[in-house]
Amino acid sequence: MHMAESPTLEPQCLPFTSIPHTSRLFADYLYDFAKVSRFYARPPLSRDWWQDEIKKIDYPAERRKAVVDVLERQNRAFGAGEKTLANLERLRNGSPAVVTGQQVGLFGGPLFCVLKALTAVKLAEEAGAVPIFWMATEDHDFAEINSVGLPSAERLQKISVNVEHLEGAPVGTIAFGDEITAAVHQVEGLFGDSETIEILKKSYCKGETFGSAFAKFYSKVFADLGIIFLNPLDAELHKIAQPVFLGALAKSSEINQALQARTQELEAAGYQAQVKVTPSHTVCFYFENGVRTPVRHVENHFLIGERKVAQADLLAETERCPERFSANVLLRPIMQDYLLPTLCYIGGPAEIAYFAQIETVYRNLASRVTPVLPRIFATLIEPRAAKLLERYGFSLTDVFVGPDQLRETVASSALPDSIVKSFDAANAHLENALAAIQKPLEALDRTLLDAAENAGSKMRYQLQTLRDKAARAESRKNTELYRHADELSALLYPNKELQEREVGALYFLLKYGVSVVEKIKSAVSTPSGEHQVIPLQPF
Repeated sequence: MHMAESPTLEPQCLPFTSIPHTSRLFADYLYDFAKVSRFYARPPLSRDWWQDEIKKIDYPAERRKAVVDVLERQNRAFGAGEKTLANLERLRNGSPAVVTGQQVGLFGGPLFCVLKALTAVKLAEEAGAVPIFWMATEDHDFAEINSVGLPSAERLQKISVNVEHLEGAPVGTIAFGDEITAAVHQVEGLFGDSETIEILKKSYCKGETFGSAFAKFYSKVFADLGIIFLNPLDAELHKIAQPVFLGALAKSSEINQALQARTQELEAAGYQAQVKVTPSHTVCFYFENGVRTPVRHVENHFLIGERKVAQADLLAETERCPERFSANVLLRPIMQDYLLPTLCYIGGPAEIAYFAQIETVYRNLASRVTPVLPRIFATLIEPRAAKLLERYGFSLTDVFVGPDQLRETVASSALPDSIVKSFDAANAHLENALAAIQKPLEALDRTLLDAAENAGSKMRYQLQTLRDKAARAESRKNTELYRHADELSALLYPNKELQEREVGALYFLLKYGVSVVEKIKSAVSTPSGEHQVIPLQPF
């Protein structure tokens, strides 16, 4: 199979001003960086960005060796391919890293997980670095990762797994039971057997966790890309990163004040802070009885849930038991950069918004503010969708109105002038004609009036019968039109969200094979600051 220019749709790029739900902060970050430059390390779309950044990385050789030893152990367990193992050696021998990451969603998560990985690969190739994917296995929002959306006919089918687990536990500790086998069989029933299904079966099986299954699946799917996966739920990594937890808690008051000041600064500039920061907020969690619990700072002590802990005791505990601590979203990049020689982080709009706040945390805990660069943004247009777009004369942006309005648009664009008006006109002509002959017939022979009325009734009946048949045909046609509209919405704008956010990457892997990843990589450009529309073409 291959990707090529579709006969009905050309590749194109859309500015984010035409993309729904684009925040003002993200638009200014892309197109008017001067307005937000005080919140970020560098402009997002500058060329040769790595040449300055590589000189700023402070990454001791001893830490590099310790981290790479852990990464090699993890990636061998995930079934890493030769290229990933080669990149681990490059990392061991001094290479910098381009880092991205995401929650470990069921069956590989949304399409943008693949787009993030490809961005890291392309920028790493450009900068002579290695790509690293940080799996958010410490996150505890189970509802965000336990389902995947797969288009089926004119709807998006949601496949979920209800795994028994402790509420608030890190998702990377949640192991699958028999429910995962049933979910894989459900997918196989929809799409049939394939290479992708076999990879899925070997990765997502009983006993694996959300994190290990995710890594094993993508280690095979991305085998030719050399991506290194990192699972932060590792006691050795927490031990190495202990100074980060210690610094974050020791400076919790200063960090909190800086974050609250940044919130005011963002709001004064007309933006919104992505993370709400309260006066007791810290940037750390604590694993309390298996539950990821926020650490709060009140006066001269800390609170873990409702448990009061003296400041000195908690700081000492970071040294004794660093595996009990976890970075929240505002500390995670600093932890990443402590563990890795990070050239840049690849993020989406939400993460880029986080970085506007994280810049203040960097300035309290690190010598360098790491730049965040935009990931690839794309909608993949399959041949079926391309034909429907062409049939109705639509572009992708026409689909962004949502399914209800799209139904109306499809119907009005596809139907001729109202058939109803034509029948109304015909009926009016018939009544006028019957009325015109009534008086002449009456003058000729009054007995003909009954015959005329009888003939008129028959003509009205025949016209109404024809009208009813046309109405039924129109109804059948509208059903098809509505189905087309719903299909376009399910494929391109499901749940009134971009395809990349709602449709599982698995869908495209199942339909086009693992090689589709390389085809997408060849078709997209980065960094572009635009949403790319990519036609897909099978054999």
